[in-house]
Amino acid sequence: MDTMRTDRTMTETRQRLLEAAGEVFAERGFRAATVREICHRAKANLAAINYHFGDKERLYTAVLQYTLRYARQKYFHPTLGLGAEATAEERLRAFIHSFLLRLLDEGLPAWHGKLMVREMAEPTQALDVLVEEVIRPDAELLMSIVHELLGRDADSRRVLRCAESIVGQCLFYEHCRPVIMRLDPDQTFTPQALEQLADHITRFSLAALRQFAQEQQGEVR
Repeated sequence: MDTMRTDRTMTETRQRLLEAAGEVFAERGFRAATVREICHRAKANLAAINYHFGDKERLYTAVLQYTLRYARQKYFHPTLGLGAEATAEERLRAFIHSFLLRLLDEGLPAWHGKLMVREMAEPTQALDVLVEEVIRPDAELLMSIVHELLGRDADSRRVLRCAESIVGQCLFYEHCRPVIMRLDPDQTFTPQALEQLADHITRFSLAALRQFAQEQQGEVR
């Protein structure tokens, strides 16, 4: 029983450190954040970070991994929740909706999105780990959907550019939220609003992809 209680306590301490560090890193950035403040918020002693993570840099990497995996597990499934008969159009819409939820859902802790914005603006070495472990698999899935929509003869560079454009539309609503709220005060990010955004981005993207596919067919002929 004592061992079980100790293990539970250690797990709880580690989780508190992740949550507290996420808040501090989001507020101050990696370089300005201090171990002392993180431990104070987590109600843990100063040695806890070294014990659980090794150092501040590895704690930061763990927080970023935790952030993306938390959102991915909550809003993303390898099959996008669709059956094997789903069309490429349906899979594209599901991917976009899932991505918007991970970025904008008001049910996520506020620091999740803010932390990722900071990391993109001020990248650290942790970004390489994130790209390989989390971002690249999602990118490859999206590119496979785009490739199917463009046609088997689609140039790999065009597939990549189209996938980037789709992601860019989604990221716009996160990175430019303060401007959006001033230009369109009625814009919200409720579940219903995110459904509508997913529909719009999907329709907009499909129109462009179909145009590219038609142009490509003309070139092949």
